Amino acid sequence: MQPTDNAVFDAHFHIVDPAFPLIPNNGYLPDAFTADDYLQRTRHLGITGGTVVSGSFQGTDQSYLVAALERLGPGFVGVTQLTADVTDDEITRLDAAGVRAVRFNLYRGATIELSDMEQFANRVHDVAGWHSELYVDAADLPDLESTLRRLPQASVDHLGMSDDATGTLLSLVEAGLVVKATGFGRMSVSDPDALMATIDRANPNALIFGSDLPSTRATVPFADTDLDRVREAVGDARADAVLVENARRLYRVADVS
Repeated sequence: MQPTDNAVFDAHFHIVDPAFPLIPNNGYLPDAFTADDYLQRTRHLGITGGTVVSGSFQGTDQSYLVAALERLGPGFVGVTQLTADVTDDEITRLDAAGVRAVRFNLYRGATIELSDMEQFANRVHDVAGWHSELYVDAADLPDLESTLRRLPQASVDHLGMSDDATGTLLSLVEAGLVVKATGFGRMSVSDPDALMATIDRANPNALIFGSDLPSTRATVPFADTDLDRVREAVGDARADAVLVENARRLYRVADVS
């Protein structure tokens, strides 16, 4: 991929800063990937904003996330993990620091029980306007469908991780679910390009791009050409919406390019 003058919003990446607490997940701890590392790695990609997503190895620590957002600057926001006993004041404080969503990591161990998800998702939306992000396999979506349809706004990571065999993912997309085109090297979707095109046709606001840097535990890490892959899947006329506009709308981020 050649350097680009086009703006890109990276809606899914992780910062791993060993200066802040890290928790092994099934014995795994990722290598360091600081905010400065991210800025250096993406300096030629035209990124004007993005979303720092809390990982399983960060638990509910907020210090790293607040520090990362301060370093990355305007245009960057955060997705955090919380426990159900968090106070409204803490949610409001995090919102002021740039956090815009709460994550339910159903794939690697959630910090909130599934039975509490709907109530908590509605609570953070009422307090701060946050939406909910789910790291979940498409095979599990039928069991969650009724809950997801009741949430004010939700998204799923990595194209749902596996094939949408039941059609539930696409049905939820038609109802307003956002899907991240990210993590190609960690998913088992048989034809990600066709799925991206199908999602974009079903709902023009639904598909957003993320690099998934630093690609922790992915079989194949992010490559610059993944941006070209997304553009080709949705077509030139739809590229700006998928690479920039849809994510800025979801995360309520103004254009700072």
